[in-house]
Amino acid sequence: MDTKEARVGGLTIGSSHPLVVQTMCNTHTYDVEATLAQCRSMAAAGVGIIRITVPSQKEVPDIQKIRETLRSEGIMCPVVADIHFSSETAIAVAPVVDKVRINPGNFHQDHDKARAQFARLLEVCREHHTAIRIGLNHGSLGSYITNLYGNTPLAMAKAAMEWIEMCVAADFNDVVISLKSSNTIVMVEAYRTLSRLMSEAGTVFPLHVGVTEAGNGDSGRIKSCVGISALLSEGIGNTLRVSLTEDPVNEIYVGQYLADRYDHRISSSMTGMSVNGKSVTATYDAPSRERLLLDFSCDFGKRLLDREIDEVTISGTYLDAEGQTVDIAADGFGDYLADELMQATRRRFYKPEYIACPGCGRTMYDLQEAFEQVKARTSHLKGMVIAVMGCIVNGPGEMADADWGYVGEGGHKVSIYKGSEPVLRHVPDTEAIDRLLELIGKAD
Repeated sequence: MDTKEARVGGLTIGSSHPLVVQTMCNTHTYDVEATLAQCRSMAAAGVGIIRITVPSQKEVPDIQKIRETLRSEGIMCPVVADIHFSSETAIAVAPVVDKVRINPGNFHQDHDKARAQFARLLEVCREHHTAIRIGLNHGSLGSYITNLYGNTPLAMAKAAMEWIEMCVAADFNDVVISLKSSNTIVMVEAYRTLSRLMSEAGTVFPLHVGVTEAGNGDSGRIKSCVGISALLSEGIGNTLRVSLTEDPVNEIYVGQYLADRYDHRISSSMTGMSVNGKSVTATYDAPSRERLLLDFSCDFGKRLLDREIDEVTISGTYLDAEGQTVDIAADGFGDYLADELMQATRRRFYKPEYIACPGCGRTMYDLQEAFEQVKARTSHLKGMVIAVMGCIVNGPGEMADADWGYVGEGGHKVSIYKGSEPVLRHVPDTEAIDRLLELIGKAD
C-alpha cells in the first residue's frame, strides 16, 4: 500500500522504504547498564528500532541516559518509549526519545479528557520532532468503543480511526499505527479493516504489524509468521515485530527473515506443490530446520486463514545443524509442522493454545521460566486457551481470548484469572500452577 512517510529518528517508515524490524527490551529501565547491554546486543543483531518501557515519570531520565549513551557509542537505532495509561509520562518522555508508543484511549476514563491529553502530546511531539505509534491491542480497547462495536476487529479499526483523524486535523504526520492480537484471525482482519478505512478517508499512515503475545519456540514463530506474512503479502505493513517469550534478540532473526522475504531479497525453499481439491502437499529443499518452519508458515498460513485450503501436508528435506540431510517425514516432523500451522491459523487445535507476552521492564518475575512450567503442567488440556502474562498493567486486558490467565503481580505473587475475572490474587508463585490446575479441574 502507498502510505505517508513517518520520520522516526534517522529512519523513514513508509511504502517506498524497506521494512523495518523492531524488538523490545525486557530489562528494567532503571537498570541502565543491563538495558544498555541488551540494546548493544540488539544493534549487533541488526535491529532497526528498539523499544523500552517507561512505567512512570521516574524512568524518564533513565531512558534519556540510555539513548544518549547509545548515540555516543555510534548506535543510532531509534529509541521508542513504551507507555501504558499515563499521558503525563508520555508527554514528559516525548522530548528525549525518537518515538512514543501509546494507546490514547487509555489516557483517561473520561473520553473527552483522553482526547485533550492526546492533543497535548501531539504538540509536544511536533515541537521535538518525536514520532508517535498509536498502538491498540485486542482486549484493551476500553468501554467507549466496545459499547459501540463490541470487542471485534472492527472496533479496533474504528478506535484507531478516531486518533488518526485527530492527527490529520492537527497536520501531524509522523505517525505509525498498530492493531495487535494474539488471535491471528482477529489480528489480520483488524489490519485489513483499518487499511480500508484509512484508504476511504484519504490518509494512509504506515502500519506496525505483529501478533502480540505469540509465545515461544516453534509455536511462537509459526503464529507470528502466519499473521505477519498474511498482511505483508498483501502490501499491508511497513515495520514489524515478532513478539517471543524469549531473549528479545531472537525476535530479530525471525523479523529479518520476514523483512527479507517481503522486500524480495529471499524466496521460499519450496520446490513443488500438488493440489487435490482443498488439500495441498508441498515439497521443500530447505537449508535448515528453522528456515523450513518459517517458509512453510508463510507459504500456507494466509491460505489457511482465508480458507482457500483446508489441509496441508509437507514432504522433502532440510539440513540439520551438522549439514546432514534430514527427511521431513522422519519421526513425524512433517505431521508436527502441519499440526502447528493448523493451530496457528485456528483451523484445528491439537494442543492447548498459549498466549504469553514477551516481557518488558514491567515484568516482576521470571516470565520465561514460569511459561515453560505452565506449558509442561497443562499440555494435556487440548483446545484450552491459557495466558501467561508478565504484569497486571496490561496483561488482563490483552489476554482477551484466554480461558484462564496466570498474571504476575510482582513480589513473587501471581493472580489467576478465569476469562476476564480474577478468581485468586496474591498467590505465591511456588503454588500458583497447582492452584491453577485445581481451579481448572473444578471447572471441568
